[in-house]
Amino acid sequence: MQSSRTAEYMAFFRALETVRPAGQRLIFDPFAALFLQTALAQAIRLAKIPGLRGLVERYADWRLPGARTSAIARTHLIDAAWNRAVSEGIPQIVILGAGYDCRAYRLGVAGPTVVFEVDHPATHAIKRERLLQVAPAIPANLRFAAIDFNRESLPDVLAASGFERQQRTLFLWEGVTNYLTEPAVDAVLHYAGTCERGSRMVFTYVHRGVLDGSVEFFGGEKVRRDVAALGEPWTFGFDPAELRAYLRQRNLELDYDASAREYRRECFGARSASMKGYGFYHLAMAHVAEGNPT
Repeated sequence: MQSSRTAEYMAFFRALETVRPAGQRLIFDPFAALFLQTALAQAIRLAKIPGLRGLVERYADWRLPGARTSAIARTHLIDAAWNRAVSEGIPQIVILGAGYDCRAYRLGVAGPTVVFEVDHPATHAIKRERLLQVAPAIPANLRFAAIDFNRESLPDVLAASGFERQQRTLFLWEGVTNYLTEPAVDAVLHYAGTCERGSRMVFTYVHRGVLDGSVEFFGGEKVRRDVAALGEPWTFGFDPAELRAYLRQRNLELDYDASAREYRRECFGARSASMKGYGFYHLAMAHVAEGNPT
């Protein structure tokens, strides 16, 4: 199985932001460049040359309108959710469809917190091989759990890796739901809702309107065609107006739901006014309302 091209583009955006001066960047990911193939790796090398970073950013924004700024803003907000959970001593973090997410390395965890990275075994293998080029060892509190979300049971896979449903958990599910089937998405959210009270779910999704054409978004049709051409077509989306009720039926209470336009404004401030594209992309956060319902 080939590594995900969309995961590589996300790593590229993180690497490009990391090149910025410390006082200007929203995220810092020194591992992201490890996962780039020749062309994107060369673009990062160019971005390190004084005066060229802006040119690389503008070209990326022209090729994929809104993708870079959306990715950076939501990564920043998800990083904040991770840091809050760790500071509060939450005992388990589960990264669903981990891809090239290196938060366990770049943000770290405290005390006995255990991190479970859930993804396809081929992605795990690539990631571990690249990381061991620069990291002395895999962190002792990091566990890898192999899964095919469309075919395998998340509860079974996590249980086999030592996950404890009665412990508070932070679930991170970034850039995944739009590639799954409706039953697969439902199964994951339903399971999260059965976990310990106070557990949290942070996830992204695309507006259903960009898939069925019922809502027009700037650049939306082009992005949908592009990911399909990469062999990673989008297959699922939510209607934001229905999300709260949908989650409540699965014992999850919605705390936050913002489109790229909204969460970019939150992160970039006035600069976000000139950032167009990816308005169909959403970041949502919820918590388990009761815990372990029958």
